[in-house]
Amino acid sequence: MSSGFDVLVVGAGPGGMAAATVSAEAGARVCVLDDNAAPGGQIWRGLHPAPSSKAPHGAEFAGWTGRLRASGCEVLQGWQAVDSPSVGMLRVERGGEARDLHFDKLILAAGARERFLPFPGWTLPGVFGAGGLQALVKGGLEARGKRVVLAGSGPLLLAVAANLTVTGACVLEVCEQAPLGRIAAFGLTLMSQPGKLAEGAGYRWKTRGTPYRTGSWVVRAEGRGRVESVTLTDGRRQWSEACDWLACGFHLVPNLELPRLLGCRVAGGYVAVDGLQQSSVAGVACVGELTGIGGLDKALIEGRIAGLAAVGREAEAGRLEPKLRRQRRFAERMERAFALRAELRTLAAAETIVCRCEDVSYAALLECSSARQARLHTRCGMGACQGRVCGAATEFLFGWEAGAGRPPVFPAAVSALAAEAEVAQPR
Repeated sequence: MSSGFDVLVVGAGPGGMAAATVSAEAGARVCVLDDNAAPGGQIWRGLHPAPSSKAPHGAEFAGWTGRLRASGCEVLQGWQAVDSPSVGMLRVERGGEARDLHFDKLILAAGARERFLPFPGWTLPGVFGAGGLQALVKGGLEARGKRVVLAGSGPLLLAVAANLTVTGACVLEVCEQAPLGRIAAFGLTLMSQPGKLAEGAGYRWKTRGTPYRTGSWVVRAEGRGRVESVTLTDGRRQWSEACDWLACGFHLVPNLELPRLLGCRVAGGYVAVDGLQQSSVAGVACVGELTGIGGLDKALIEGRIAGLAAVGREAEAGRLEPKLRRQRRFAERMERAFALRAELRTLAAAETIVCRCEDVSYAALLECSSARQARLHTRCGMGACQGRVCGAATEFLFGWEAGAGRPPVFPAAVSALAAEAEVAQPR
C-alpha cells in the first residue's frame, strides 16, 4: 500500500470512479476504496468490461473502467471507512484488519440505498428490496419462472422489472405509488433529454406485457412461512396477487453516515456543496447521490468536477457547470414526481415491526417523540444496521431527524477497532 495520498476517494461507483480517474490522470497520487468486490457501484454491478458495451450504460462502464485502470490509481476493494481518528485521516477496515489512510483531499461518493417502509408482512421471506433483488439476480440468484410483484416508487422499479423479465421471471405487475399526473408530467420533461427518454422507453418495451399501475401501492404481504400473496390498492379498491417474490422499495436515500461523521452540513436531506462539489468541511468534497438523487449522468459530472478541483484544475471543472445544472434540474423534477404520498404513513399496524434488528413495533414507537427517545426506550436503530433501514422509515413516518454520525460508521470487528491500526504515514 502507498504511504499516503493526494486524493482519497470513498466509493467506486460512477461518481467515485470519475473523480479518482481524472485526479490520477492529472498526476496526483490517488486511492479509491469500496466495500464491493469490483468497481461500478450499484448501477454498474455485475458488468464486465469486455461484453459491457451491449448492456445499458455498458459503453460508459467500459470507458471509465479502462481509464481508471490506466490512470495508475490505487484501487482497494472490499474495504470500508469506519472512522476518522483525526483530520486528514480515515480508518478503513476489511475482515478484521484495519489501516489508517492519510490524505490531502477527500472525495466522498458513498451512494444511496433503498428506502423501506413498514407494512404488515414486509418481514416475510420472499419480500425483497427492489434494488436488493436485482443485485441478487445479477449475482446468480435464479429468477426463471418466479412470479414477482414490484411495488413502491421511483424509476428503479421499471429498471428492475425489465431486468427480471430478461432473466425469465414472470413480473405480474409494477405498482408505482405516485399518481399518473405527476408521472406523465415528469415523462414530458424527458423530451429534452432523449437519452433518458430512450432508456425509460427501453425498460417499458421489455416489460410491455406487464401492467404498470400508477397511484397504486402495497397494503400487506401474506403467507405461511414466506410470502404467498400481496394485497395492493389504488385508494379506491383492493386486489390480491399470488406471488413468489415481492420486490418493494420507496425510492432512494443517500448514505450520509460518513459525511455526518466528518461534520459536513446536510440541508434538505443531502450534503450541501458549492460549485466545485466542496462541502462545508475544508478539503472534503461530495458527489453523486450524496448531493441529490440524480442517477448516472449527474454522478459522472460531479465526480469529474470534484476530481479536477482536487488537483487544482478549477477552471476546467467550472466548464462542466452548465451540464451539471441540467442534471440537477432533472434530479429536482424526479424528486417532485416520486414524492411519497401521505397514505404510506398509515400502512403499518400496531404490531408491525419497524426496526427489524431490535424487533421494535410501530406501537412502541408511537410512545416516543424523537429518534433519541426511541433509541433510549426501545433500542430502535441500535442494531446491526445502525438505523440504515428503520432510520429512513421513522424519518418519513414521524419526522425524526438523524443525529450526528458516530464511529464506527459501519459494523467493524472489535479487533480492528481495539488493536492499533497499521498506519499509512503521510509523505
